[in-house]
Amino acid sequence: MKSQTETKQNATPQVDEAKLHEFLIKMVTELGAAATGALVLVGERLGLYQALSENGPCSAETLAKATGTNPRLVREWLSNQAASGYVDCDAQSELFSMSPEQSMALADPESPVLLTGGYYAIASLYADHEKVAESFKSNEGIAWGDHDSCLFCGTEKFFRPSYKAHLIQDWLPSLEGVEAKLNAGAKVADVGCGFGASTLVMAERYPETEFVGYDYHEPSILQARKLAAEAGLSNVRFEVAKAKEFKGKGYDLITMFDCLHDMGDPAGAAAHIKDALKDDGTMMVVEPMAGNSLSDNLNPVGRVYYAFSTTVCTPSSLSQEVQAALGAQAGEGRLKAVIEEGGFGKVRRAAETPFNMVLEARK
Repeated sequence: MKSQTETKQNATPQVDEAKLHEFLIKMVTELGAAATGALVLVGERLGLYQALSENGPCSAETLAKATGTNPRLVREWLSNQAASGYVDCDAQSELFSMSPEQSMALADPESPVLLTGGYYAIASLYADHEKVAESFKSNEGIAWGDHDSCLFCGTEKFFRPSYKAHLIQDWLPSLEGVEAKLNAGAKVADVGCGFGASTLVMAERYPETEFVGYDYHEPSILQARKLAAEAGLSNVRFEVAKAKEFKGKGYDLITMFDCLHDMGDPAGAAAHIKDALKDDGTMMVVEPMAGNSLSDNLNPVGRVYYAFSTTVCTPSSLSQEVQAALGAQAGEGRLKAVIEEGGFGKVRRAAETPFNMVLEARK
C-alpha cells in the first residue's frame, strides 16, 4: 500500500518549465502595464504627450523645457514610455517621438480613439479595491456615488471621444425618423447622463431641440450644469432624478448611454421610459459591445469591460432595488429581453462600433 506521502507526490501536477516561464513573462508584462498606468495619468496631466507629439523627436531636456517640468524625471518617464511602446526612441541619439498612431491614442484631445480617460477610471479601481473586496462578502454592492471621484471624471473622459465621433455622424442617423425630428425641434431626455457628455454633444448639434439630462448622482449633475454653462448652451438643462422617477411626458427620444446595465431594475427603468415617450417615440440604448456567451467575450475588449463590471457595474446594480446585475457584458440577447420586459414591442441593433452596441426600441 502506498504511503500518504507517495500519494500526495503522485497527485501533485508536474510543472512544465517552459509553460511556467511563458506565464511568468506574461505576468511581468501585466505588472509593467499596471505600473505604467499611473504614468499615463502623469503624462496626460502635465501635457507631456501633447508636447512630445508636437515637438518630437526631442530630448528629455527639450520636452522638460517645453512643459516646465523636471528633466531628470521626464527622462525616467520617457524611458518607461519607450519600454512600453507608448512612444518611440532612437537608440543612438536617444531622441524621443510619437508616431501618428500613438498620438491619436494618447495626445490628440479631439481623437475618436483617445484612451487616456480610461486610466482615470482605472485609478479609482485601485483606490476602491478594499471596498470591492468587502462587497464580495455581502449582498449590498457599492453605490455609484460611493466610488473614488476619479471614476466620475474618468468615465466622462473615456466615453466622450466615442460620443463625439459617432453619436451625431452614425448613431442618431441609424434610428428610424429621429434625425428629422431633432432638426425640426423635438423633446429629448438623456437618462443616466453623468457629466452630460452625450447630452451636450446632442444639444450643440440640434439647437432647435430641448434636451434634459437626468442622473441620480448629484455631484455629476452639478458638473454637467457647469459644463453646459461654459459651452453657452441654452437648450439643455440637467436635473437630479432616478431612471424610474424622472419627470415629464411626451418625449420624442429618450437615450441611455452605458448605464442600463448598472441599474438595479433595468426593466423598471425601461417601463418608465416607455410611459414617458410619445406613441411614436424612440428609446436609444448604447451599451458596451458584447456577445451573448462567455466565450464570445473572452477577448481584449471583454477583458476591460469585465474588470469594470466586477468593480463598478455589478456592485452598482447590487446596491439598488431588484439587483438585476446585468453586468457590462450582458450581451444583446439579455438586453433585448430586459427592454421587452419593460413593454417595448420592437427592439433592434441599429449601429455598432468595436466598443459599443446601439439598440433602438419602439412601442
